[in-house]
Amino acid sequence: MRVSYRMALLGLGVSVLLTACGGGSSTGSRSYIAGNGAVTFIKAQDRQSAPTIAGATISGGTFRLAPHHVAVLNVWASWCAPCRAEAPTLAALSKTFPNVSFVGVLTRDSVATANAFVRRFSIPYPTLVDDSILMGFHNSLVANAIPTTVVIDKNGKVAARISGEITVASLTDLITRVSAE
Repeated sequence: MRVSYRMALLGLGVSVLLTACGGGSSTGSRSYIAGNGAVTFIKAQDRQSAPTIAGATISGGTFRLAPHHVAVLNVWASWCAPCRAEAPTLAALSKTFPNVSFVGVLTRDSVATANAFVRRFSIPYPTLVDDSILMGFHNSLVANAIPTTVVIDKNGKVAARISGEITVASLTDLITRVSAE
């Protein structure tokens, strides 16, 4: 009974988050929960497993995160101003760290506007269209804002989260720390 109660609360929490995020198109004003750039790092012994990161991409293909690699997962939407602001930094860092798997998760947006966003900012990594992946983070660091960036260690465990817009310094530090483990 207790587990189903927790799952119901989790489902309600994710629904509230995603509802508060607005979405739908890249025009007009959208409301969303804005993060403040807060960085959370979890000690290796306290980490929880990340969910399976796999599914359909906005380009029409499929993607599955390779095991035993550090990964950066970025939750975004084209209508989100902080997402637009951080996109060039994420694209550049994905090239700076070629041994790190970068992947986006589109939330509350259309595939057409997302593809335009990817072209505009020359995003070189895949973006998944299944934001139900976010439910899999319920035992760890949930996506509590748009954007949210999660770093997954080589063992497939959630190592860190940036809630809100990333900076070069904040994400570089996390990637470097987790890669050195």
